[in-house]
Amino acid sequence: MTPQQIASLGPALSKFLRPLNGCFTECRLLDHFDIYCRGLLSDLSRKSVEPIALAAGSTVRALQVFLSHGDWDHERLRDLLQQRVVQQHAPPPGQARNAEDPGTIGLIDETSVVKKGTKTPGVQRQYCGAVGKLENCLVTVHLGYCHDDFKTLLDSDLFLPKSWSDDRERCREAGIPDELVYRPKTDIALDQVRHALGNGIKFDWLTFDEGYGKDPAFLFDLDALGQTWIGEVPKSFRCWPTLPQYHSSRKEFASKKVCNVGRWSPSFIYQDWQSFAVARETAEPVTWDVKATQVHLAKGGYPTDRTYWLIVAWNRTTDEYKYFLSNAPPQTNLKLLVRVAFRRFKIEHLFRLAKGEVGLSHYEGRNHVGLMRHMILCQTMLLFLAEQAKRMAPARTADPAFVDSAEQREKKFTPHHGADRGGAQPGLCPLA
Repeated sequence: MTPQQIASLGPALSKFLRPLNGCFTECRLLDHFDIYCRGLLSDLSRKSVEPIALAAGSTVRALQVFLSHGDWDHERLRDLLQQRVVQQHAPPPGQARNAEDPGTIGLIDETSVVKKGTKTPGVQRQYCGAVGKLENCLVTVHLGYCHDDFKTLLDSDLFLPKSWSDDRERCREAGIPDELVYRPKTDIALDQVRHALGNGIKFDWLTFDEGYGKDPAFLFDLDALGQTWIGEVPKSFRCWPTLPQYHSSRKEFASKKVCNVGRWSPSFIYQDWQSFAVARETAEPVTWDVKATQVHLAKGGYPTDRTYWLIVAWNRTTDEYKYFLSNAPPQTNLKLLVRVAFRRFKIEHLFRLAKGEVGLSHYEGRNHVGLMRHMILCQTMLLFLAEQAKRMAPARTADPAFVDSAEQREKKFTPHHGADRGGAQPGLCPLA
């Protein structure tokens, strides 16, 4: 960024925050809101309460109270952010678009943060995707939004493990309300989608990984919402490539694993592979060979009447296979399906931005409300950065190729690197 662009962020942030003031009941809370948001955008190495307060010349205790016990409505703040996305960034209903535009995409995924100790809400030894193994960590579930080059997070929730849910005294010590109990991550994601729909968000597509796609009930619940989706499923997911002649437990009439359908079904054997080059955020495009057909899913032990897309993607370089299901209409263009399926990885880029730029993983506290508010304030700043990146981006030119050249050129938005300010010390000065 140029020095002039950096200087413009201070007034732009004040203008961005002003419509959100109604979430706060007192002027001092508004002051702390401003301090915390500017701290999340600063170049502090640790963006938790204490370093933000010290850098701003504020009282640490006052900022702690603001985050965990202050009288302000963080759920309303989340709603206002979602409504802002609708009002300023969502395409109008019925707007004509070119064949290369997949429309608005909802991104469902989870992320994890390694933590020490046992007091942070939801922390326990569990699988941690951030390090790829079992670790003492907390896990949060998120809903992202992507349209064209604009992307942001819409919602965040804590995944509460059963060990915490069964220990209500431990939950009360962490400020977790009695009505908040263990829920599968798929249930959390569904509630987030329903809430976003209620705030006017309209998704042309929802995408997710096999952690969510492995649950048929989750897929059927999305069907019930009337939502079009495409998601990855594990190779052991079962379906019927054709309707069985009889409903029987005999092997020849049973549902088949998708990996075996892709390998042995006539509907795949007699197809040629189609190659698609898929763009990535920070790496060279990767080529996937793809085959697809219509299959029936299992519901209550019986095959569904309607059919679903089964897409098999093969990376010849790594010999990796991915399997995707979609409830899109059978006449949907395969190129579009592949394009949307691989856009799920944009949420991983969002997580990197959220953790690296606005401190999503920096929460240090033992209070559930504080954790939720920290995540929502991080979402607030991520939306601000997305809007500024969109405003400052060069005009995009149409590119008919499958690999989107504008996406390849996209750079990570970093408003506070010391090199841009002549090596200044960490602090809040970039947005003062």
